[in-house]
Amino acid sequence: MHARIASLPMYLANRPAVAALWELLRQALDAAGMERLPGELTWPQDYHAHWLEPDLLISQTCGYPLTHALTGQVQLVGCFAYDTPQCEGIYCRSVLVARTEHAHSTLEQFRGLRVAFNAQDSQSGTNALRALVAPLARGGRFFGSTIATGSHSASMAAVQECQADLAAIDCVTYAALQRYTPQASNGLCAVGTTDAYPGLPLVTELATSAADLVLLQQALRALVVNPQAATTLEALGIAGFETPALSVYQRCVEMRESAQALGYPALA
Repeated sequence: MHARIASLPMYLANRPAVAALWELLRQALDAAGMERLPGELTWPQDYHAHWLEPDLLISQTCGYPLTHALTGQVQLVGCFAYDTPQCEGIYCRSVLVARTEHAHSTLEQFRGLRVAFNAQDSQSGTNALRALVAPLARGGRFFGSTIATGSHSASMAAVQECQADLAAIDCVTYAALQRYTPQASNGLCAVGTTDAYPGLPLVTELATSAADLVLLQQALRALVVNPQAATTLEALGIAGFETPALSVYQRCVEMRESAQALGYPALA
């Protein structure tokens, strides 16, 4: 019988540490008697197709698509807590990143300038920023132009290269890039943050049994306090693991609806 699928695809600034984290988790699940465990992680290119794959044991997705595109398609396993300055428990904020020439600018002063975002369905790069900007928009517009980049690192590069003037970057990604790829933030600075929202959810397919879901959650709780995992956890900025109710991600919906209510349905 073939192995199931596992991935942790969202924070890859230190990919060897991500692979090491899975190996520690795999060992714990194997010891608990879980079957069909993959030996290695999958590194998907098409995230949405991957999250809907049969035999998905575990993956990490974004909170915003969990509230619509993935509704009724996956089960919530839990959420890591991270130790970056903009995180509190499982909640985090996006960092507003600009070139240092804008270091003392307020958000209002970016009116008519250019914004880069990673993807339309990103909580950190789009939805949280849309909610923040909505009260400042006029006639459904605030920015002069928008550019979709495909990733947070590409959004930062677009700001560096003067293709854009502002981007909202997941705070864990921002901290990891500063740590492992410092050139990615050369000439850039943080000029603010968005409001808080729940962090990236860990998910499994709907067909995962209740017993296996419990094993996953137990193994993850044990992992974050395992002394043998301390170096790997520190490398990834992971400080804990929680199992919140799915309803906490309603915060993402509230952010979208607040912007829509103000006549600002999309970054513009």
